[in-house]
Amino acid sequence: MAKPLLKLQRYFRRKPLRFFSFILLYLTAGSLVFLHSGFVGGSGPGAGGGRNSVVASEMGSRTSVSGTRGLGIMGRVFKETRRSGRRYGPPWMKKVRQEGQETPRRGGDYTNNWNRALKGRSAKEVDNGRAKYVGCHIDDTQKRALRGVSFFDYKKMTVFRCQDNCAERGYMYAGLEFGAECYCGHKIQAPNTSDSECNMECKGERSNLCGAANRLSIYRLELSQESARRYGSAIFKGCFRRPNNVTLALPFSTVIQNMSVDKCVDTCTETEKTLAVLAGDRCHCGFPTPLFSLHEPEDEGMCLSRCHGQEFESCGNKEFFVVYQTQVQDNRCMDRHFLPTRAKQLVALASFPGAGNTWARHLIELATGFYTGSYYFDGSLYNKGFKGERDHWRSGRTICIKTHESGRKEIESFDSSVLMIRNPYKALMAEFNRKYGGHIGFASQAHWKGKEWPEFVKNYAPWWASHTLDWLNYGKMVHVVHFENVKRDLFSQLKGMVQFLGLKVSEERLLCVEGQKDGNFKRSGLRKLEYDPYTPEMRANINELIRTVDASLRKRNISGVPEEYMPR
Repeated sequence: MAKPLLKLQRYFRRKPLRFFSFILLYLTAGSLVFLHSGFVGGSGPGAGGGRNSVVASEMGSRTSVSGTRGLGIMGRVFKETRRSGRRYGPPWMKKVRQEGQETPRRGGDYTNNWNRALKGRSAKEVDNGRAKYVGCHIDDTQKRALRGVSFFDYKKMTVFRCQDNCAERGYMYAGLEFGAECYCGHKIQAPNTSDSECNMECKGERSNLCGAANRLSIYRLELSQESARRYGSAIFKGCFRRPNNVTLALPFSTVIQNMSVDKCVDTCTETEKTLAVLAGDRCHCGFPTPLFSLHEPEDEGMCLSRCHGQEFESCGNKEFFVVYQTQVQDNRCMDRHFLPTRAKQLVALASFPGAGNTWARHLIELATGFYTGSYYFDGSLYNKGFKGERDHWRSGRTICIKTHESGRKEIESFDSSVLMIRNPYKALMAEFNRKYGGHIGFASQAHWKGKEWPEFVKNYAPWWASHTLDWLNYGKMVHVVHFENVKRDLFSQLKGMVQFLGLKVSEERLLCVEGQKDGNFKRSGLRKLEYDPYTPEMRANINELIRTVDASLRKRNISGVPEEYMPR
């Protein structure tokens, strides 16, 4: 051992510069390791200290909720010098870590365990709740059993992937063939056969079966209400009375022999119109306008006139029109820019995480034509078109600024605010999915059934209440908007937000937004939990928080929380 060391000593004695270079590289490497460990250690939820709860004072003589030690006010998690990568969270989480308690693990840690747990179970068991297995059916390349869209993946096809793709397009059935082929349709047009004939494993999951040669494993999808109103790629909008001036309201019109929904939708798609309107054998195409806003639907029975080309479809008549929305993008609300002059006031778009802030930003940008900013920086949002994400939140170039902060100092730095509130039962689940599955992903079953979910509810539910109470107490001008009301009446709620921002309202632009309301961050409605994740104790605590927020809103002469929030 001595000889190699002696040789190394002589080597560096002859070349002192090499010795100093070696020392410099060693110190640099050590510094990088130290910095990396510092970032990893501090990148969890929360970075500020907690303080006493304002919820307790709002509750007055109410029975204290268990865990009120956690009702702290959000400290400034994202310092201006640390805008990249840090995530928000309730401030008491940092204290918990310092006390040595184990923090929730990041998403994906239990995925392999969950997949192993599913091994050997049939597709029928795995998909119970989101789709029902119908059976094995004969398929013919000349006359398909399911005649909607189709796609193939000879390496990664799974039952859920096929179901999810068909559901997103509004089809009622999803079928898998030859282990890698997925077919969608509204009805099954082939006879069934023995289940034993669908015996090929899926290419992406060997534990499930995906049909066989000329055999389809077919599932009936449990669609969300909105998805169930689709017809292939077109969205069914309803039955509407004929507008007073049809030529002006719907400028393109043509007569189609053997009329069907597909023919009218295809015609309007080719003419680049967003609405396909069926009136007997005549097809009208156009855009939503104040002359034909689609805000006053009629009873669907008024449109029950069968199409000549498809006996199972309704094509309306001369007085009552059947309306579908095509896949054509309405470009009347797609132009967005930074403010031409620096804004004199900073307007916050505040919400608890999971309450629909990103969706609200999407709506506001389309309705106003101006980018929204953010107190943080999220690269995935920037890449999806939120160009204001990169600007400093004080730049004055954006119409409003997203924030989840709830400390007095942070709130008072804004001149006014739009406060978005969502049912805590929905908001907590949405944020849990984002935390462990990304913006449009889902937490795994292992996370829901493990210790992560109870710990999350314990820490985040009180923050839902303290966040709202802080903005009501410290905000200078607060415009309260409920997520559920925006979903129910998008036009009027968005109009109110635009007016609060001090901009002129364009009705045509708002009508355009209605047709493109979802944006790029809407989760699929197909994957749902098969059980209620909230325990009775969780519900008791959350219900008390809801009552506290409701009382605080009414105390300030603001409408209380929507009825669906309130405990039954």
